[in-house]
Amino acid sequence: MCVVDDARALLADLVAIDSVNPALVPGGAGEAEIARFVGGWLEQRGLEVEIADAEPGRPNVVARARGRGGGRTLLLNAHMDTVGFEGMSDPLSPRVEGDRLYGRGAYDMKAGLAAIMVAAANAARLGLAGDVVGDVVVAAVCDEEFASAGARAAAGTVTADGAIVTEPTGERLEIAVAHKGFTWHEIVVHGRAAHGSRPQEGVDAIARMGHVLVAVDRLAARLAGAEGHPLLGPGSVHASIIDGGRELSTYPERCRLQLERRTVPGESVEVVEAELSELLDGVRADGHELDAELRTTLVRDPFEVDPGAGIVRAALDAFGPGTPVIGVPYWADSAIFAAAGIPTVIFGPGGEGAHAAVEWVDLAQLDRCVEALDRIIASFCA
Repeated sequence: MCVVDDARALLADLVAIDSVNPALVPGGAGEAEIARFVGGWLEQRGLEVEIADAEPGRPNVVARARGRGGGRTLLLNAHMDTVGFEGMSDPLSPRVEGDRLYGRGAYDMKAGLAAIMVAAANAARLGLAGDVVGDVVVAAVCDEEFASAGARAAAGTVTADGAIVTEPTGERLEIAVAHKGFTWHEIVVHGRAAHGSRPQEGVDAIARMGHVLVAVDRLAARLAGAEGHPLLGPGSVHASIIDGGRELSTYPERCRLQLERRTVPGESVEVVEAELSELLDGVRADGHELDAELRTTLVRDPFEVDPGAGIVRAALDAFGPGTPVIGVPYWADSAIFAAAGIPTVIFGPGGEGAHAAVEWVDLAQLDRCVEALDRIIASFCA
């Protein structure tokens, strides 16, 4: 019971620390304070701790609970940063009502962070007693909510035989073995500026972008009707931001569309770029003049792990028969660790309100998550 109480109290301490990602919110506090807290807490419990910047002023915490040697190494990952506070009242004042703890980051994902910290501390105690063979490594990373600089830095330095990312996985602590990826793109359509009184001289870039938007809508419908991935369903595309024009009396010479394409395993950025190029060619083939450029601005690959991998079997054994194996629609740092060659699963305490004005996590699921991590460490690291 002391471990359960420890996890809940630790979660409250973590929520009370401002760790808003400054790449999302200019002037955001960042991860320096919470990294010092996480590192100090783990060091006091016998772990070997290193705090190092993934980017200037944006630290990661990597801590190791050493076993007696010879077993498998398990990586436990959670991110320390949160989104901003818009619309929230008292976001840094953790409040418990029944079995829920409210506050910014409680659900996404400081409960998962608290769980891996407590489980690693338990492993450190067992390791000192000679009861754990392999090492347990905690990677508490920065910047997951924006560019995942922290996970990319950690994946370049940490080796492990398996990894668990404790992002939330629903009401029953399901085990996630796949998630979608995404790519971001810009389409710029060029026109010709002219005074509104001289239509014969102008080319309306915004109007010509309209044909592109119709084609994007058709592509979205085609993707939605595809069979897709057995756990994730089909990919998707949507128009996110559009801008163009300078003033009411001028034909717009430029219009920019920013769009997002959600991808499933098997859909690479090359597949998506070819798809969008064909979309633009189709607009031209329909008889519409189109001077357009396509550019990819960000790529986050989808994730899938072999269901027979050792870490998947260990997680299933820890949760027991009948535990659902799912895919999740969001992207997570799991894709980065998997790309580094570390078989990875995702499970973490459920709740509601990621990026919303009211955010809470289920404390009973936090307790179950710690217990499951303890069982996985005992089996996997042996």
